[in-house]
Amino acid sequence: MRLPPPCLVLDRGSALALLTHLFSCGAGLLSAPPPAAAAELTFQTAASGLQWADAKVGTGAPLSAGMRVNIDYVMSTTGARYGAKIDSTVDRQAPYSWTMGDGSTILGLEQAVAGGGGVPPMLPGGVRRAIIPSNLGYASLAKPLPGLQYQECGGGPGPIPPREIKQGDMGEGAFQRFKNIYCNANRPYQPELVLDIKLFGKRAPAAT
Repeated sequence: MRLPPPCLVLDRGSALALLTHLFSCGAGLLSAPPPAAAAELTFQTAASGLQWADAKVGTGAPLSAGMRVNIDYVMSTTGARYGAKIDSTVDRQAPYSWTMGDGSTILGLEQAVAGGGGVPPMLPGGVRRAIIPSNLGYASLAKPLPGLQYQECGGGPGPIPPREIKQGDMGEGAFQRFKNIYCNANRPYQPELVLDIKLFGKRAPAAT
């Protein structure tokens, strides 16, 4: 199905900029422009609620449980007052890695990469946009610790932006933006997470 305009996460220009960023920036990413603007991607919805659309289909064998996964991502959200973008491994030149099925990563990202439940697996070199509902994302992070009024944001499943202070940022940069949205029990709802994902093969660019 084609996702109707009210359901698109970003306006056409911002959405295209995010996918272009994945195609044109960082070691190992493609230099050619994306084949379709993000606003023209055709989204499908799995029974789990995960939505996905491929900007580029990769080649090779899909990943399975127990295999090491290396990706770049641009993280954004459907519910941000001061801009949708939260974090980018491309900006930090630090790919995100985990072992498939080890419990360290949110279920929505694992389903988006490994497939299952009607979702085809990503193949190395592929680029996919995934829109992840809270039950497959960070719902557990928005619950206060027993007897306390705050959440422990850094100890949940990843990816979680690192705590780092940059000049011009208020608080801890990307981590603070993430925390305000996804580790906040006072929000009436937790917005969907948007990940633009680039899947590497066996070897990912080294973090700097």
